[in-house]
Amino acid sequence: MKLGILKILVPAIALLVVGCRASTPVYDVQSAPIVASRALSLADVERSIRVAGAGLGWQMVPRGAGSIEATLLLRDHRAVVDIKYDAKSYSIKYKDSSNLQYDGSTIHPNYNGWVQNLDKAIRASLTAY
Repeated sequence: MKLGILKILVPAIALLVVGCRASTPVYDVQSAPIVASRALSLADVERSIRVAGAGLGWQMVPRGAGSIEATLLLRDHRAVVDIKYDAKSYSIKYKDSSNLQYDGSTIHPNYNGWVQNLDKAIRASLTAY
């Protein structure tokens, strides 16, 4: 009887463990240099960041000169980042989230992928100048 229960429990536990993804350190972008064929104005940088984010489904809300709050809603997950920028660089930093297992330093790996995709889209948008 005990062996029969183990034959059922072991595969069930294995499936549960495989289905869970471990948290990873929060990915932030720190002072990424702006690379473009010409010097860009603050308005050019803001436009590039907003277009890049919107193209990936982020809601981009300006919060004053050199600042955008971006929110991504996917299924029951919410990620919020602060994007600070000037004519020479930009940064993307974690601000808030829900249903992403944030514990103060680590978060669900999907969050990091979303921020990395946002970073790549911003870089591509900026180099279009």
